[in-house]
Formats: sequence, structure tokens, C-alpha cells
Amino acid sequence: MEKIKRFINCSVPVNTCTLRCHYCYITQTGKFSEKLPVLKYTAEHIGKALSRERMGGICHINMCGGGETLLPPELPAIIRVLLEEGHYIMVITNGTVSKRFDEIVTFPKELLSHLCFKFSFHYLELKKRKLMDKFFDNIRKVKNAGCSFSLEVTPSDELIPYIDEMKEVCLQEVGALCHVTVARDESKTGFPILTNYSRKEYHSIWNTFQSPMFDFKLSVFGEKRKEFCYAGDWSFYLNLGTGDVRPCYNYYISQNIFEDLNRPVKFVAVGKHCREAHCFNAHALMTLGVIPELNTPPYSVIRNRKCMNGDEWLTPEMNEFISHKLVEANRVYSFWEKQFSTFMYYYLGGVSFLRHIRKRIRQK
Repeated sequence: MEKIKRFINCSVPVNTCTLRCHYCYITQTGKFSEKLPVLKYTAEHIGKALSRERMGGICHINMCGGGETLLPPELPAIIRVLLEEGHYIMVITNGTVSKRFDEIVTFPKELLSHLCFKFSFHYLELKKRKLMDKFFDNIRKVKNAGCSFSLEVTPSDELIPYIDEMKEVCLQEVGALCHVTVARDESKTGFPILTNYSRKEYHSIWNTFQSPMFDFKLSVFGEKRKEFCYAGDWSFYLNLGTGDVRPCYNYYISQNIFEDLNRPVKFVAVGKHCREAHCFNAHALMTLGVIPELNTPPYSVIRNRKCMNGDEWLTPEMNEFISHKLVEANRVYSFWEKQFSTFMYYYLGGVSFLRHIRKRIRQK
């Protein structure tokens, strides 16, 4: 099996949603009234922009919207063309847009085995809106079609009284407990844990799910990364609507890879110039190996579960693919290459900031 060449984190420019979770920043900022975006580029164009040849190999592509990822009608066609390129794709979804799943499960079986849906388990909202049956019906639908799935919950304080009830539902519907992420408070500097409990209490409450995702994510949450990081080369952050690329989340736009398909894509690691207070999505980035010297579990452990009947959430193809690290398909930089890339991001960060300021001034 070909190894992971790059991890592409795709932002789907949609803010509206079918749910109104209180811990979601879309709820907090009142963006639900926004209309669905009209994506600037066709699925065929996006497929060429992210072709196996242009990316240098097979990529692991993650798709996530600010609101519900699958609301834009263009998404199934985009997912299919990227699967046809040979890439492995994960889609974050709240599991309520049944018509999108109905369309996607008609894809050929060989494509669906490379597709995983990461179902966000918004328990209180699903219960309030009487969408629980639809949610789990859609999970069974994609599983029976040959896709992988993973189930995770955002551990909000308001959900604590329902933990036992939620566990029972998970075991009954998907044969295993859901994974647990770590919620962050984006209204505060440094994105601390979103809870009124102490870190020790928070761990004690949510550790009962025995989720490797929670264990690893909490173990590194709040730690400033000072190692050499290959984000920008082995991984990058892409706006699926515009083609704008950032090396990682908290960076200014470094290039556009959709406008001119003949222009080579620049892959340069950020090195030791991390702009984040901590790697808040370390459960994906670090387990895939953007910092190769760190000893982390493989991403497959973070996503998979073994069910009571012996089944697993991930297909064998998906499980094998994300068990590998990015370093297996990429070249480690020399000493001087590391010095150069770190300096370039330090320098270009300032240049990008000035360009951003000038652009804002022209818009006024």
C-alpha cells in the first residue's frame, strides 16, 4: 500500500448548520443566518488542483465546515473526484443531512473503502430535535455501504448528567463507546480547555470513555511545540472554496493552488516557527507525524474502535493507510534546510502581515 504523502486539512466555507449546539462558535457568533456558499471552482478543477501527481503522492484529506460540512450540494462530486485520484478522505459531519449520504453511498465500492465519516455526536441537540434515529440510521447507511466511520463527542459540562445514558446509546447503536475530544474555548487567548472544572476533574469525568483520542489530546493540550514541525510541507490548511493555502491554522495565506494549475505548489515546512499556543488538533497532526521525532500512537488508534461483535469502525484499507506516518513517504530535512525554512517563515510571517494590513486598508 502506498504511504501518506501529505495531510490536507480542507476548510469547507459553510457556516450555517442544522443544529444549534451551545458550545459551537457559530452559535455564539450568530452566523446561522448566512446563506450556503457558491463554490468558485468545479469538482473537476479541484480534482486537478489536488491530483496525485501535483501533490506528489496519495494524500489523507480531511474536510470540515464551520457549520455542517455536507450542506453544500457540490460536496459529493468533490469527494468523488478526489477519491478517484486515489486519496483517502475523512468528512466531519453532524450526521443529519440524509440526502447527501444517499448520494454518496452510490459511489463504487472501491472508492467508498477509502472514505470515512467522522460523526460528531451532539447528543443533547439530537435528543432535543428528535434526530437521534436519523443520526444512527445514517451511520449504519455508510457502514453498510463500505465506508469507515468514527463517532466522537465534544465533552461539554452540560452533557455530564447524561454520560451514562449516552454510553448506553453508543453501545446499543454502534457497538462501542464514542471517542471523546477536548473542547477549547476560542474566546480566550491560548484556547484553554472549555470547562468550569479543574483539569484533574475534567480528566476524571471524561476518562471513563477510555478513548485514546481523549487520552492523547489531553496529554499534550496546552503544551507549546518547540520542535521542528513539517506543517507547510507534509501538511497544509486549504480553503476549499478559494484555493488559498496556509501552512497551518494560525498563519497568513502563503499561496493559492487553484488559480493556476500550471504553477508548482510550494511545500516548505514551518520548522520551529509555530504560531500557536499549543497544537490543539494534535490528535490528527501529531499522530500522523508532522513532528516525526515525537513518539505518538498512530492516527488509526485515535479513530478506530472494536465493537462488541468483533467488527471495527474503520475498513481494513482505511485502518492500514492511517496507521502509517508521514515520514515514511517524505524526506527529512538536512540541518541547513531546517534553518532556512524556519528563517523563511519568520521573515515571510512579517511580510504576510504587512500585506494583510495593506489589503485591509484598501478595503476600507
